[in-house]
Amino acid sequence: MDLASKLFKGDRVIWIIFMFLCLISVVEVFSATSTIAYKNANHWAPIVRHATFLLGGFVLVLLLHNIPCRFFPAFILLLPVSVLMLIATPFVGINANDAHRWLEIFGIQFQPSEFAKLASIVFIAFLLSKQSKFTDDQIFKYILIGVGVTCILILPENFSTAFMLFGVCFLMMFIGQLPLIKLGKLAGVLVLALVLFVMLLKFTPAGVAQYLPDRFVTWQGRLERFFEGHAAEADENGVYKITDDNYQVSHAKIAIARGGLFGQLPGHGQQRDFLPQAYSDFIYAIIIEELGVVGGVFVLMLYIMLLVRVGMIARKCEKAFPKYLVLGCGLLVVVQALANMAVAVNLIPVTGQPMPLVSRGGTSTVISCIYFGIILSVSRFGANMGNEEDEDPEENAEGVAAPPAITEEEITNWVPDTQPETEEVVETK
Repeated sequence: MDLASKLFKGDRVIWIIFMFLCLISVVEVFSATSTIAYKNANHWAPIVRHATFLLGGFVLVLLLHNIPCRFFPAFILLLPVSVLMLIATPFVGINANDAHRWLEIFGIQFQPSEFAKLASIVFIAFLLSKQSKFTDDQIFKYILIGVGVTCILILPENFSTAFMLFGVCFLMMFIGQLPLIKLGKLAGVLVLALVLFVMLLKFTPAGVAQYLPDRFVTWQGRLERFFEGHAAEADENGVYKITDDNYQVSHAKIAIARGGLFGQLPGHGQQRDFLPQAYSDFIYAIIIEELGVVGGVFVLMLYIMLLVRVGMIARKCEKAFPKYLVLGCGLLVVVQALANMAVAVNLIPVTGQPMPLVSRGGTSTVISCIYFGIILSVSRFGANMGNEEDEDPEENAEGVAAPPAITEEEITNWVPDTQPETEEVVETK
């Protein structure tokens, strides 16, 4: 127990949430990657890969939570680097699922958008903490330029990530108490642009859409399938039909329906063999199938508890930068998790957002661990939580040795000296 208290500093509740999410991830990814395991000579290869990334992320959490949060503004340097990588990705990136989201350097594949998300959160937190040095207009302009350019570069290949990132950044600006008039105007412009974009997707003829980028056709198809619902998926007799267009959503619904209250138990799910992204985009449906509604609610509550705990950490922070930083990291993780869950239960169109720390992934898993490391560091150094073992009872605040404590036995056995002290008097003649 002493070793654990010395090794795991910071907020204990965040550590517990992190451990539970890692445990659920290992179990469910191992179950959901059965289709990949069948295609490999080594059946253990998919889970070994995922466990390796989780282990590497765990090491990063241990390292980061020992680094004072005042050093984290260095992550801002990732912003210009991410912008350059995002510019290069459409031209030299790897094409997967009709989108260029991946870069490969020295044999290592990664998503530049994940680094851009981290850098954007740190960038906004740093600017909001400098409200005494910059005017609100300057901060608003700098954020709009830095984050706006990043989101525009992410948008063509990954609309959901760009939309989610800017939404979290907008919430951070609102929490940072930037002028409501400016935020209201920005929100109005964004809503108008979103409405026009949806109308463009809905009313663009198929003959014209085929000449537009492939991502436009993908977005158009997802929007049509979501809004048309069961009407377009039923035959002339009203019988629901599974087609290529509704394949993923249909099997996700079947998985949720089979789950019941307590689920089929890990390893007994069937829809993992049908869902193409059972271990990533639709892992929440597999969790409900194997762990039931109880397991699904438990996972949801883990993220809700994370958000609540992040708010408590932010309230205890005396300085502005760690306060905004921990809120930004917590909001980004929780919003992405909720988006993944909403897709699985068909509340929103398919987005392709993985569940942080639970879905199988490389870059996403490592970056999610970095968020947890930052949150733990802020809880430790910014909010002074979980540092009880660091306080030396032998020394006071100035580092001076404190006097030894008096025990109860010494107090009981203490007898006052009744003989008054007298001075020796020497008589002189």
